[in-house]
Amino acid sequence: MLFVLWIATPGTVDAGELTRDALGTMLPDTLIVGEKGADLPVWPLFKEGPVPQAVGFVFESIDFAKIPGFAGTPMNLLVAIDTAGQFVDVRVISQHEPVFVGGLGEEPLIEFIEQYPGKSLLQNIRVGSTMSRRAQAHGKDVLIDGVAKATVSVRILNQTLISSALQVARAKLGFAQGKDPSQAAKVRTDFFVNKSWATLLKDNLVVHNRLYNRDVQQIFAGTIVEDVDDIALSHPDERFIDLYVAIVSVPTIGRALFDAADLEEITRYLEPDDHAVLVMSSGRYSFIDDDFVRGATPNLLSLTQEELPMEFRDMDVEVSPILQGTPKVDSIKVFKVASHAGLDPGSPWQLSLHVVREKGQLYPQRVVKDIVTSYDLPERFVTRPVLIQQVEGWRAIWVERAWEIFLLLGALTLLTAALIKQEKLFGSSRILSSFRYIFLAFTLGFIGWYAQGQLSIVNITALLQAFKAGSGLGFFLYDPMTVLLWGFVLVTLIVWGRGTFCGWLCPFGALQEFFGKLAQRLGVPQVRINEVWDERLKNLKYIVLAIVVLGAALSTDLGDKLVEVEPFKTAITLVFDRSWPFVGYAVMLLVMGAFIYKFFCRYLCPLGAALAVLGSMRRLDWLTRRSECGSPCQLCRRVCEYNAIEKEGRINYRECFQCLDCVSIYNDPERCVAEVVLRKRGRRLSGAPASAGVEGLAENA
Repeated sequence: MLFVLWIATPGTVDAGELTRDALGTMLPDTLIVGEKGADLPVWPLFKEGPVPQAVGFVFESIDFAKIPGFAGTPMNLLVAIDTAGQFVDVRVISQHEPVFVGGLGEEPLIEFIEQYPGKSLLQNIRVGSTMSRRAQAHGKDVLIDGVAKATVSVRILNQTLISSALQVARAKLGFAQGKDPSQAAKVRTDFFVNKSWATLLKDNLVVHNRLYNRDVQQIFAGTIVEDVDDIALSHPDERFIDLYVAIVSVPTIGRALFDAADLEEITRYLEPDDHAVLVMSSGRYSFIDDDFVRGATPNLLSLTQEELPMEFRDMDVEVSPILQGTPKVDSIKVFKVASHAGLDPGSPWQLSLHVVREKGQLYPQRVVKDIVTSYDLPERFVTRPVLIQQVEGWRAIWVERAWEIFLLLGALTLLTAALIKQEKLFGSSRILSSFRYIFLAFTLGFIGWYAQGQLSIVNITALLQAFKAGSGLGFFLYDPMTVLLWGFVLVTLIVWGRGTFCGWLCPFGALQEFFGKLAQRLGVPQVRINEVWDERLKNLKYIVLAIVVLGAALSTDLGDKLVEVEPFKTAITLVFDRSWPFVGYAVMLLVMGAFIYKFFCRYLCPLGAALAVLGSMRRLDWLTRRSECGSPCQLCRRVCEYNAIEKEGRINYRECFQCLDCVSIYNDPERCVAEVVLRKRGRRLSGAPASAGVEGLAENA
């Protein structure tokens, strides 16, 4: 019923709502906001003056990038960019990130976004990532300082900002078909293979394009200048041009063609990620015309990639190939393609030679046709760095956190093996206690405080918000710890029930358990609630779950407040670095747990309630029982601090935290009452089925 209500309730705003007048109050007085575009929800910006000058665009990110945040609701940013793709202003219009709503507060978020103005979309903007000093020095890569304990949220914000801004830039600033510079491959400067001229041609490291007069005549066929070239008409089989193209900043090519002196002359003009393109030609036509200016962009050549023109200039160096077999050429030039042009050496690009024909004397009619030479550097000569900035940015996060992921997977594998072999491993209470508290320390210290892997009811409400909005679940991938833990929990819910998470993998649960055990060691009196009230209080967490889900369905803001019933954000995410009401609440729950064992987990936790409901899918009664369990033996029931064992001896798996104390007793012949009684009677149980009753076991013996 709650789910139906959730879906029926109007969702959160998924489109921009700002008006032109509202924008006018938010931006500097020197800027004029134009009319919102009819085809694209973008306002043009003009600089005030006698003649208003277009200076950029302003828009709301939610109109272009509805990337759900950690709570399942997209952030909405006000973004202003200038005509060069540089950020002028970035502001938060709305956000529901738990860590910034009542957690750290919005001040760290505001400080974070204040780093963007002045940065450019032509740069590779990364959050909390390391990069080479060389790259930083030349402005190609830009590091944005992240926010501690809010890594996922700020990465999603960065993704939202860059994705939305790139869409506007592509539509309004001519970035339409251009490749994002952050996705460009890098030339492998450490890779070299000896090549001859023949193998350079064979491997397409040097591309050769030969045209005859008849080919050019065919190009101009049907135009007014098709009959102006007498040589082409009279000698159609003669060569028009041999054109050779190569990227000589690739070591295998450059070192094969030139000697050390020429290579040094070329490379000393190159900055990081610049490229040197060699062009050579012979024949009756040349790529250098009479108007060519040394050091300038050639008139007869143009370079494009994905239909986007690339700026390149003559390097004005005198070089000569030394490789045996290199043909004699009439023209040779090396052109520099600067890094800011965005050329991706790992993707195909095209060099166009403009062939010009004119007809007429006084006012000649000119026709230009292009001869296109395509160049595609083989993949083995480049590397493709994993980047954070763009659409698949979550993959880089997984790479960055690889060691944490492997450590978590190792711990989950160990826990799985221990739970499968529990009867053999935990016949001794000492062994069980040692293993359990070492693992819980790992859960609290690594999973919780270090890796920020505390699962929360926020994950469930975020899932429902995303489902309701019809958006994908990709936002979860920004937090690999959450993805892996939820994957493991969902599997173990079917096998063992809620206890695997609540008893072993919940950082706050581990903190409560340590606090409770310490209280017992210090002699704090323990309150054992009677069965009737214990049962009533256990139902309270389902009411809390219903209120949280209902509140989040009715209002995102209300949901943000209600999820604070969990102290996880205070105690685990922020490690008690929060305002006193929240810290006081978390401490109060821990103090309650000192008197009533794991008070919050048993009676109030909405996540525990949700897992208990989902745990109904459990297929195994994995805790072995004997017929004497519950009648007459009540030892395990008395020892169970969770009151998860009924009088009849049955396990209430919805309330079981998988502490394995009963397993330890069951497999310890010195503590299991049934075994002690049988041994006193001179009977043995060894080799008998563990699930058999005492009488049946005695008969087997």
